[in-house]
Amino acid sequence: MLSFRSSLVGVAATFAAAATLFVPALAEADTTAVSTSTTTTAAATTAAAKQVGTKTLRKGMRGTRVKALQALLTSAGFKTASDGQFGSSTVAVVKRFQRAANLKASGVADAKTLIALKAATDGSAASNTSGGYDVRATGTSSHHLGDRIPLRKGMSGHDVKILQDYLERAGFDTSVDGEYGTGTVKSVKLFETDQQVATDGVIDAADIDLLRSLVDGEDTTAGASTPAATTPGSKATVGADGLAVAPADAPDAVKQFIAAGNAIAKKPYIYGGGHGKWEDKGYDCSGSVSYGLHAAGLLDAPLPSGNFMSWGEKGPGQWITLYAKGSHMYAVVAGIRFDTSGRAEDGSRWHTSSRSSSGYTVVHPPGL
Repeated sequence: MLSFRSSLVGVAATFAAAATLFVPALAEADTTAVSTSTTTTAAATTAAAKQVGTKTLRKGMRGTRVKALQALLTSAGFKTASDGQFGSSTVAVVKRFQRAANLKASGVADAKTLIALKAATDGSAASNTSGGYDVRATGTSSHHLGDRIPLRKGMSGHDVKILQDYLERAGFDTSVDGEYGTGTVKSVKLFETDQQVATDGVIDAADIDLLRSLVDGEDTTAGASTPAATTPGSKATVGADGLAVAPADAPDAVKQFIAAGNAIAKKPYIYGGGHGKWEDKGYDCSGSVSYGLHAAGLLDAPLPSGNFMSWGEKGPGQWITLYAKGSHMYAVVAGIRFDTSGRAEDGSRWHTSSRSSSGYTVVHPPGL
């Protein structure tokens, strides 16, 4: 019996030793895989940069250079179809990059655009972590957000200061000191999480365009009193202009919310906007939802996001559902989302896409 037990101990020891050797091997394999993937991506970006050249690319063109352009735009953070055809969608993405890089948003990929795009995807900006100078071939100082792309921890300069100011104005508490430190990384990650993009704490070209759109927005001349158009049935739609079309079967309160939502759909995001007065230059998340509820006769005074967690009735509604937490809120009205997040993607607070409701308290107006 003793001999058998000793044998078991010996076998266990042998397996333990094997596991000790095997686990590091797995870890090493995983590390190697990640390293290989990163190297492959970098190599593909370098190849695309060489292939795209510096000669102007514009709508209607096609071929390997256009495909290389699309690859670089994707690398810069903009999802772009890699079909080698310079169509309307590629024009739109080029414009977004140009806005982020402080270039004329023409949609034409001229030499300046291509040079800036290469610099934004080769990591050269990160090598200059002090002094605030543009490391692209322009030789100018980084006076504007977008002069250096990407921005990441350890960098400093006026562009970092502008980034911090934008984050602060967007509602993400940030010290405006021009130093991209731990606090700024935290704010950037909160912004990225809120906007449902990759959370890496690094500001790429797509992040800059998204942040600018979130804060500066796009004004509209529509008024809250403009009647909402209707579509048959019980589900709202979103038109090509980014405005919602109310369902014919919806109650009047829902149609009024949608009409009010259309009036501010393209207004800028301003932290605290809509809380001091109903007609404001811009609106934050809770200010936007409050505006719609007020127009529908459901709310007398605007509320911050956290207060909506205990507002109305619990659970989803038939026509209007509110999703609230301390840091953000949005509404789903007749099947479409009314949300400040995602405005940079489609230029409106109205979205046909859904988003995760994890961490949100769900409530609805009584009777709706």
